[in-house]
Amino acid sequence: MVKIGAEVLIDNKPGWFRSARIALLTNQASVLRNFTHVKELLLKEGARIDFILTPQHGFWGDKQANMDESPDEVDTKTGIPIISLYSEKREPPDELMKKIDVLIVDLQDVGTRVYTFVSTVAFCMKVAARTSTTVVVLDRPNPLGGERVEGNVLKPEFKSFVGLFPVPMRHGLTIGEMALLAREHFGLGCDLEVIPLEGWKRKFLFPDCELPWVLPSPNMPSFDTVLVYPGQVIWEGTNISEGRGTTRPFEFIGAPYVNTSELLDVIKGINLPGVIFRETAFRPTFDKWAGQLCRGFQLHVTDTNKFKPYYTSISLLWAVLKLYNDQFEWLPPPYEYEYSKLPIDIILGDDTVRMALETGRHPEEIEGEWKPEVEKYLNLREDILIYC
Repeated sequence: MVKIGAEVLIDNKPGWFRSARIALLTNQASVLRNFTHVKELLLKEGARIDFILTPQHGFWGDKQANMDESPDEVDTKTGIPIISLYSEKREPPDELMKKIDVLIVDLQDVGTRVYTFVSTVAFCMKVAARTSTTVVVLDRPNPLGGERVEGNVLKPEFKSFVGLFPVPMRHGLTIGEMALLAREHFGLGCDLEVIPLEGWKRKFLFPDCELPWVLPSPNMPSFDTVLVYPGQVIWEGTNISEGRGTTRPFEFIGAPYVNTSELLDVIKGINLPGVIFRETAFRPTFDKWAGQLCRGFQLHVTDTNKFKPYYTSISLLWAVLKLYNDQFEWLPPPYEYEYSKLPIDIILGDDTVRMALETGRHPEEIEGEWKPEVEKYLNLREDILIYC
């Protein structure tokens, strides 16, 4: 049985637990195996929580993506102030952090570079270094495991809120390990403690952990979504629907101009193991192509060990560009508080991937070019790994 960091903290309460002024960075998904929220657990065990900070989508995960800002509010059950860290300013004010001794972080990440929870933790660490506030990360599993990594490493000139650090799209770290990587290698030198998981192994995917999945954001409803997300998120930078506004976000892709038969013909020559593209049609209720019939696919992962989400979606994008160059579009900024660079470039973390696709270079050739930088990343992260 895997024990999450919150459970380990309660089993081994540090000296500051009942005396420190504490803030909690969390949202609705931060629950124990019995579905008790970490906030309730800490209060029950005698901790003092002065305020709660929330990442993108708000405490209840009710806000959609891309600059749908969450307001500050008050927890109706406890009266604790809830302060949003998703707006034009995405780091807590120094004067607020000076009022606490410890910031406890408990967030369920999804193991993908563009998921913004890690960026929010990093911004808090940056402020904590200035205010001498201790950051304590209650670790949670990377639902995609810790062995496999995939994708090009982000170039520093393309860092943004959807990618602050030079890591691959599928990075293979827990949120606690990401915080350690940021401190040891990327200059966020705050007082940091990671309360590790017990019983978690790098080979574990989320179902191996025997923990409940509670959606950490409104378009991450299930583990099936998490599996395809490291690739399917790239459609956010295009006029292809990634399934927002349907009951299967990121598993569905499509557009009114797509012909599924001809798209299948183009990609059948590419080796894309572990996945089946089931032809489908859907009408998004909001977002791209709202109310219009979109033809496309649902991705069904049949072998999690062989499936390569990023390479799969890059290959689909290559095929779309090949067939529908006259109707396909890259979406313009703004996107996640970036007002000049193309959304696709900050999602991919490097404009050379986009340019390679535009010139028709084969996905296999593109994938080959990012392998050396992935090896460098694997060597870089070696000294911060907590788990075997």
